[in-house]
Amino acid sequence: MFRLRFYVIHDLAPVASIGRVPFVMEVHPSVPANTVAEFIAHAKAHPGKINMASAGTGNPSQLCGELFKMMAGVNLFHVPYRGSQVFPALLAGEAQVYFGPLISSIGYIRAGNVRALAVTTTARSPALPDVPALSEILPGYDASAWQGIAAPKNTPAEIIEKLNAQVNASTTDPEFQARLANLGGTALPGSSADFAKLIAADIEKWAKVVKFAGLKPE
Repeated sequence: MFRLRFYVIHDLAPVASIGRVPFVMEVHPSVPANTVAEFIAHAKAHPGKINMASAGTGNPSQLCGELFKMMAGVNLFHVPYRGSQVFPALLAGEAQVYFGPLISSIGYIRAGNVRALAVTTTARSPALPDVPALSEILPGYDASAWQGIAAPKNTPAEIIEKLNAQVNASTTDPEFQARLANLGGTALPGSSADFAKLIAADIEKWAKVVKFAGLKPE
């Protein structure tokens, strides 16, 4: 496992968030579930028998699945793959469910190779408007990959605010938002304080999921 040489909270000053991209809960067509509720019922009827793929132990795709397991009260068998090996395994039915990034999954979904049951953000994605958000079935479920900019901890406040203004000018630009939406994402403008709150909240949330999953540094 790669070890950072810095601690996000103590060593960095949040500047601005840029955008957010959801993950999507997708299943092999052989899975007898067309909705999340049906999947949960199926999983509870077959505890530990459904393979949940991820792009590696500790990868966000696993953490999204572990959060689902924790909130839905189901037992899925985690099978980590090496990045690009995930989709061949899912398409072959070797794995039955995957919480994959929307950006890399949408082509398979539109082609009918896999079935999308839900997106992981609290709101539906404009890229898949007919696919519900997981929070519609599991209130409070929220998971996404976000991007942002940070500076060294002791960067002067006036520099942080100037950078924040420049980033927000880009993230509120209609052309940028349209390009991001084409990838299934949404812009995430806000203050540096807003970005700091997002980082702190995610650290707290995912620490609980890591503990639930029993993940350890390798």
